[in-house]
Amino acid sequence: MSYVVLARKYRPQSFEDLVGQGHVSTTLENAIAKNRVAHAFLFTGVRGVGKTTSARILAKSLNCVKGPTSKPCQACAPCKEITVGSDVDVQEIDGASYTGVDDVRKLQESLPYRPSRDRFKIFIVDEVHMLSNNAWNAFLKTLEEPPPHVKFIFATTEVHKIPVTILSRCQRYDFKLISALSITARLRFVLDQEGVAFEDAALSIIAREAAGSMRDAMSLLDQVLAWVGVDGDKLTAEGVARVLGVADRSVLHGLAAALVDGDAETCLRTVSDLAHQGYDLPHVARDFLAHLRDLVVAKVSADPTGLLDLADSELTDVKTLAARADADDLARLHQGFSRSYDDITRSGQPRAALEMTLVRLSRRPPLLPVDELLRRIGDMERRLLGGGGGAPGASGGAGQGRPMQGGGAPPGQRRASASEASSSSPAPSASSPVPPPGSQVAPAPSRVAPAPSWVASAPSQVASAPSQVAPAPSRVAPAPSQFAPAPSQFAPAPSQFASAPSQFASAPSQVAPAPSQVAPAPSQVAPAPSRVAPTPSWVAPAPSQVAPAPSRPPPANGAAYTNGAAPTNGAGRMAAPSASDLATFRAVIELVRAKRAPLASVLEHAALLRIGPDGLALGFEDNSFLGKQAQDPVAKEAIRAALAAHFGGTPEVTFETLRPQSGAVTVAQIDGADRRARLDNARRAIADHPLVTAAIELLGAELRDVRLGHEDAAAAERMSTR
Repeated sequence: MSYVVLARKYRPQSFEDLVGQGHVSTTLENAIAKNRVAHAFLFTGVRGVGKTTSARILAKSLNCVKGPTSKPCQACAPCKEITVGSDVDVQEIDGASYTGVDDVRKLQESLPYRPSRDRFKIFIVDEVHMLSNNAWNAFLKTLEEPPPHVKFIFATTEVHKIPVTILSRCQRYDFKLISALSITARLRFVLDQEGVAFEDAALSIIAREAAGSMRDAMSLLDQVLAWVGVDGDKLTAEGVARVLGVADRSVLHGLAAALVDGDAETCLRTVSDLAHQGYDLPHVARDFLAHLRDLVVAKVSADPTGLLDLADSELTDVKTLAARADADDLARLHQGFSRSYDDITRSGQPRAALEMTLVRLSRRPPLLPVDELLRRIGDMERRLLGGGGGAPGASGGAGQGRPMQGGGAPPGQRRASASEASSSSPAPSASSPVPPPGSQVAPAPSRVAPAPSWVASAPSQVASAPSQVAPAPSRVAPAPSQFAPAPSQFAPAPSQFASAPSQFASAPSQVAPAPSQVAPAPSQVAPAPSRVAPTPSWVAPAPSQVAPAPSRPPPANGAAYTNGAAPTNGAGRMAAPSASDLATFRAVIELVRAKRAPLASVLEHAALLRIGPDGLALGFEDNSFLGKQAQDPVAKEAIRAALAAHFGGTPEVTFETLRPQSGAVTVAQIDGADRRARLDNARRAIADHPLVTAAIELLGAELRDVRLGHEDAAAAERMSTR
């Protein structure tokens, strides 16, 4: 007699023997007991979980001479013939070969006839998803209303290929994967029946490799039993691992212990041994990832018995190793290995990929609790505020030798150079006279900073706001030890706001910077207090030092004022409007914004040529899209209404075409330059802060981004939407 494999020899013959599918067996038993058996069933699930076996058990339950019953007798002729597959009234059809519409029609022709002996004529169609669309369409009517003596049982591993019209006509039962513990118990029963000695660890390896399939587990057991031979050797875990070509659980556990302890050399030696023994390293990586998951579960769960599908001895080892490590560290190991798992499985050199992953994880830096980090920062801040010599910023250890993002010298060197520059400047004498408003200070022979492309050159004259002086770029964010001009000096009258013909004009609350570098006389600069307040928002940065300008500077390069129109220089370039005209224009824009916000944004991109009670003149480039929007009759009327509300009367609105390279400056450009200066000011101030410098040195951080305050952020958002 030929050998019968274990999967057939120990195939379940009743619902009681069905392993791991209690939800299916219970439902079918109750349906039979209550006489509520449907005419069509669909069994779906992965291979080897009991779909065809359940179909045969259901057929025996319906056709048993003592039935219908949920417990067939296994002794009558229908039960015996269904078990061996020879019952004429129970037909098992292979869907892979029975696919055509003609096959379905032949089956339909036999349906009206009564069964020859049994109670029901039952058709079990395996791999039913292989049927063609025409075959399914021919099945529709018959499947919906079959004769009362006909039952259909379909089995498939790919239920998504079944038409929904068929699914709606069947009772669907989803077979789930069988747990490793259930498979181990069944294997233990089979080996006891076969009289083979075994180790529990050996059965655990087989169950793990079966991956939820009972038939796969039986096939693997057949394979390892052949390795045992006829001399009755014991089935050991080492032998099973060698036969199946998989890593033993003890090997995975030792590899995990070395990884937790940070022993990279042991990890490499373990991988080397596995490779020399011919193990499939991607398969080992898959099992090791599952083992790391078990460690995390054992660490965070008080009772992981129901969460881990492990034998008792393996569960004890996992708990012991998990107790030695931190939960966050174990989770980090699992996450890091999971990210590299795909690289290992797809790599042409899986050994190298696995080794480098283990080395990287074993050399991971220790985790630092957030509380400890905050405590260190607090201690550092207290040392700095206390002025002790041990502070990182004071000792020069923090902030030196590490250039900050954005270029320039390290913060410590920048602070030193600032102090030297301040100390090298001559101190003002008490008897030094204060220059009257409108006077000029001779420029110092220093390096001239480049001016923007849209700012024309001008003489060394700057119109300053009352009682304010614009700082140099190198002093945008003054340190506590730096000097700044006293606010009481250089105070021209408010009526003297007038910019040079070719200078960049700022808003009414801004100061126009001069492209040339002008330094105040030493006798006219008084040292500020030891801690200087940040530069006000209405002071615009200048390329160098700033000196007060006369009340009405003469036009440069032959430029002339004509009836309030914007002056031009000899080269035909337009000068920026005065601060007072800009203030008036901004007020008109806000009146327009209250009525039509999009039109206000258009006006901010227009060059102001003339504004006054008699009217407004704006300049746009030829064929400008914004110019066409502003010249729309409705928009022009809205601008005229805003002018009338501000000046009164009936002002006119005119538009002119700007020549290329005219050098016209818009409100949007002024606001953008001001915001860039603010952002640079904030970046320099933050980069020079001692706490930030010390934190960068201590924690290895870097200055990535600087954001302005709420008002500046709102202004930036308006700029970005224009």
